[in-house]
Amino acid sequence: MAGNKNSTDGRDRSHLQTSLFPVEKNVPSGFRYIETFLSIQEEQALLENISLIDLHPLIFQGYEAKRKVKSFGYDYHFDSRTLTEGRPIPEGFTAILERVAGQINLPASDIKEVLITEYPPGAVINWHRDAPPFDIIIGISLMSDCKFRFRPYDKSQQGRGSIIALPVKRRSLYVLSGEARSDWEHSIAPVKAQRYSLTLRTLKR
Repeated sequence: MAGNKNSTDGRDRSHLQTSLFPVEKNVPSGFRYIETFLSIQEEQALLENISLIDLHPLIFQGYEAKRKVKSFGYDYHFDSRTLTEGRPIPEGFTAILERVAGQINLPASDIKEVLITEYPPGAVINWHRDAPPFDIIIGISLMSDCKFRFRPYDKSQQGRGSIIALPVKRRSLYVLSGEARSDWEHSIAPVKAQRYSLTLRTLKR
């Protein structure tokens, strides 16, 4: 679980390598989790901001996924595999971006995308790595818990069938960087109750 400098641009990511899960969980290097990141009041304020935003069904490869989304800052288009600048990040999220940035020791200006996702009961996220243009991935869970799962991305890697499953609580924060970002893929098991998430992403340099 020691820190390292495993990054695509050579920048030191050692400050992101610490996980607050117990060591016996054997989480991938570069995964960090803070269970009580938000207060109840902070969570409610974020949910109120989200309620003012018009979310739309996610269309992925021509199919409508069982969740709604809205992105700000930058948009990644799966069909063309291109990244374009989108609508500015609303000012209502400035405080949370600054707090997250302070937590992981990065300038708030490095956070280039905010993705809001609404999950109805039963919704899942299938196995994937986040889109290639993005670097650090930060997730904030709202309204309900979920089960976060890891497995090695390389299909030929020994032990790929061994899945690491972790509880991600409401009001928690997780960070994917280093090996957790590049060498592992992740998914979310079907949620048991309505859930929202904020996904914050930096760009590769």
